[in-house]
Amino acid sequence: MELAIDNNISNQIVNEQSQNSFLQTALGKVVNIGLDMGLRAILPNVIEDQVINIKDEILQNGFQSGIKKAISSAIDLGKSALGMFTGKFDNIEQARTVIKSGGLIDSVSDLLDNGVSLAQKSGKISSSVASLIRKGKNVILDTINSNIESNFDNQIKSLEKVSKYTSNWKEYYKEKDFEGMEREYKKVKTEMKNIMPMENTIKEARILENLHTLIKNKGGDFNLTQEEVELANSLIA
Repeated sequence: MELAIDNNISNQIVNEQSQNSFLQTALGKVVNIGLDMGLRAILPNVIEDQVINIKDEILQNGFQSGIKKAISSAIDLGKSALGMFTGKFDNIEQARTVIKSGGLIDSVSDLLDNGVSLAQKSGKISSSVASLIRKGKNVILDTINSNIESNFDNQIKSLEKVSKYTSNWKEYYKEKDFEGMEREYKKVKTEMKNIMPMENTIKEARILENLHTLIKNKGGDFNLTQEEVELANSLIA
């Protein structure tokens, strides 16, 4: 029997590359938002459209293209500093420590300096605005750093929620309450999008998904054969 899996939980493969890709995407967005927030804080008298244009010019002058590389380098340097030369992250706190040790904020600082200088030289940013950004650079960096910390905090909260919702799903499963299972299953799917791929989390989510989908495909019938249960557990590799 083949299970019809129709969402992304089952398709996540936990390896070093998938974890790094997640961090590059998630932290890239966080840095981008932090830049926006920081510029608004140090340029309070500049109108909205101008702030957007200033940000766009900095992004287009090497800042945006350099962020992915900066995050990748931070991961490599951080792992090296902690003696993690190969392998996956075991938990989110480990990833947070690696990013801190990898000097990501220093790299962001260099990218910001370069982006502002190039934008000023090309005449896209005035010398007065460039001067304000340089003077207020620490505000931008502090904002970005704070956002990175919040991102990891939110990942941990999402991980805790997944554990809670999974436990709830199991209870509804025991009670043969498919409506309750469906509610918790949707919550798990939502929170899984916010969490860096972790072996144990993905494994448990896949088992839950396989059993849930099997029962759903059987019209809510909980009378599973031993073969079907074993299959649901075996399709997680």
